[in-house]
Amino acid sequence: MTTVLILLIYAVKYYTYALIVYIFMSWVPSIQQSSFGQFLGKICEPYLEPFRKIIPPIGMIDISPIVAIFVLNIAIRGIISLVSFF
Repeated sequence: MTTVLILLIYAVKYYTYALIVYIFMSWVPSIQQSSFGQFLGKICEPYLEPFRKIIPPIGMIDISPIVAIFVLNIAIRGIISLVSFF
């Protein structure tokens, strides 16, 4: 059981890294239009979309990815507490 939870922790951490890369790629549209950028868009946009519906942008700054990463970090902490429980 703990092995599955540890693998889940790593998966969530790698997804967090993918979100960070995707956010930085949004600053350079030519990179975002590449095949790698489109791949990350297919992975990251379904997760970011509910946050963007709830949290409106402040001017030209979209803070919803920050909240999304914060939620992922809370999930990692919850999984870590489950690992320590078992």
